[in-house]
Amino acid sequence: MRLHTIETGKFKLDGGAMFGVVPKRMWNKLNPADDENLCTWQMRCLLVEDGDRKILIDTGVGNKQDDKFRKHFYPHDDKSFEESLGAVGLTTEDITDVLLTHFHFDHVGGSLSYDSKGDIVPVFPNAVYWTNELHYNWAFTPNAREAASFLKENFVPLREQGLLKFMDVQEGVRFSDHITLGFVYGHTEAMMIPYINLPSGNTLVYCADLFPSHHHIPLPYVMAYDVRPLDSLKERQTLHERASDGKHFLFFEHDPTVACGNIIKSDTGKVVFGREFSLNEIV
Repeated sequence: MRLHTIETGKFKLDGGAMFGVVPKRMWNKLNPADDENLCTWQMRCLLVEDGDRKILIDTGVGNKQDDKFRKHFYPHDDKSFEESLGAVGLTTEDITDVLLTHFHFDHVGGSLSYDSKGDIVPVFPNAVYWTNELHYNWAFTPNAREAASFLKENFVPLREQGLLKFMDVQEGVRFSDHITLGFVYGHTEAMMIPYINLPSGNTLVYCADLFPSHHHIPLPYVMAYDVRPLDSLKERQTLHERASDGKHFLFFEHDPTVACGNIIKSDTGKVVFGREFSLNEIV
């Protein structure tokens, strides 16, 4: 098994939305906001080479959106998948599977692009794209709170072109030889959390938006974007209990600087961020 961090670029989101009820005087020390109260976040994907399968988890925001969108979210430092995959000796045609944790634009937007004729085409032409039916239906008919995050051009063409398959919504369902899936409902309906079982005996948890960064490890740091914040609190506590055993490591999709780290229990029993790890250290 080989793991690769795939960077797709950065974007900006409102700091208050990202840190919820936590006061700005506290969170601004962690990820300082600009004059518009916007903080910069990474869009970081994970490539897992698992046997013959080359599995990409999430795809960033992509390049389909117009100037109005770009002026609102300020995507920058964009990296194409051709560039990022080329750095690890692969091409977009080598990807066999794209596992989409959920359909918010910053996780699924890079799955499709426009070709020279203006048609929407898959970025990974030989891949199967994966979601689950609960989440697809939720995103297809969105609530008013999430409607701006579920852009149909990012995921509906995948189904129309026969590229999208559904996973069973069953905790611990096996996705590949070494990946199982969990499901959480606080951030959005049936967001998938991949658990990657490593040769070392460790487990890497792809946190998606359950813990978007290591700054969000404390339980009260629940995003205002979450549709069911109290459920998020319980789901985060469950992962705290599971992942503070010294054998679990967390992959942070949006952390500005830290891709992977662990959590530990302090002398008082509180779960806190431990330290940063490289992927090579844990495999």
